[in-house]
Amino acid sequence: MREAAFAKQNKDKWLKFENVLRNNIQVSPDELSSLYVEITDHLSYAQTFYPGSNTLRYLNGLSVLAHQKIYKNKRESRSRFITFYTQEFPLFFSKYHRQLLISFLTFALFALVGAFSAATDGNFVRLILGDGYVNMTLENIEKGDPMAVYKQIGEMNMFLGITINNIRVALLAFSFGVFFSLGTLFILMRNAIMIGSFQYFFYDQGMLWESARTIWIHGTIEISVIIVAGAAGLVFGNGILFPGTYSRMQSFVRGAKDGLKILISTIPFFIIAGFLEGFVTRHTEMPDWLAILIIGGSLFLILYYYVIYPIKLKKKHERIHTI
Repeated sequence: MREAAFAKQNKDKWLKFENVLRNNIQVSPDELSSLYVEITDHLSYAQTFYPGSNTLRYLNGLSVLAHQKIYKNKRESRSRFITFYTQEFPLFFSKYHRQLLISFLTFALFALVGAFSAATDGNFVRLILGDGYVNMTLENIEKGDPMAVYKQIGEMNMFLGITINNIRVALLAFSFGVFFSLGTLFILMRNAIMIGSFQYFFYDQGMLWESARTIWIHGTIEISVIIVAGAAGLVFGNGILFPGTYSRMQSFVRGAKDGLKILISTIPFFIIAGFLEGFVTRHTEMPDWLAILIIGGSLFLILYYYVIYPIKLKKKHERIHTI
């Protein structure tokens, strides 16, 4: 729907709501609640389809005014957390799929670079992973337990340590976006080269399947949300590079807020990945079918939440507002 048609279709509701707020007109709680829900719904729609428009700025101002008036002394609903993850964020994220694709392609490219470098330079793996890790893994392979590294510390300690470290990497990927997105690309490149060389190392030792079925139990979600965090950093950086109709400072703040929202979405997934690495990956004796089931389920979860579901929500909102 064109912006003008969208505004014409809904302006009476907007003006009525604004009049109620500015003039303290008494209306029934149900009517007030209904108007507020519609306004926030329209705001989400405008954020997706009319970024940078006058309509978006007007609705955003109206929403802020409503929040100040209605919720000034009211505790945020407990369902807000659920709504953010099930409705607000997926619809919001649908407009940033291009950044997600760039982040993914960057990671995939440099993972291949890492594998190629490891294949052509015998010392490259040691340079990237360190002599200590390589020597330890070679010893584990000789002992018949190549994935023993995942069994060296207790489940809870590994879970907490890995989760905190992964969130730290995601924060770096996001915050380095301030360097005009190049910092984010560097973080993605560094981690991708590490993954590529790591997998080639096991391939070279004849352990590709054994390593893949083990590390991707947790790595599917872990690496995927690092890529999502990379998209957050690109959103942040692009806010500085491409202000559009905003001032550069406004665009900077907007990019930072949007990127941070994307980053926040990854936290539950990092917790899941940390749990899998701490409590599940260590069971290298599990049958292949179970490992494949976990990896496949993890991949579907990520693809559905960050790609398929946002597209479905966007199309649903388009249909609703076209009627």
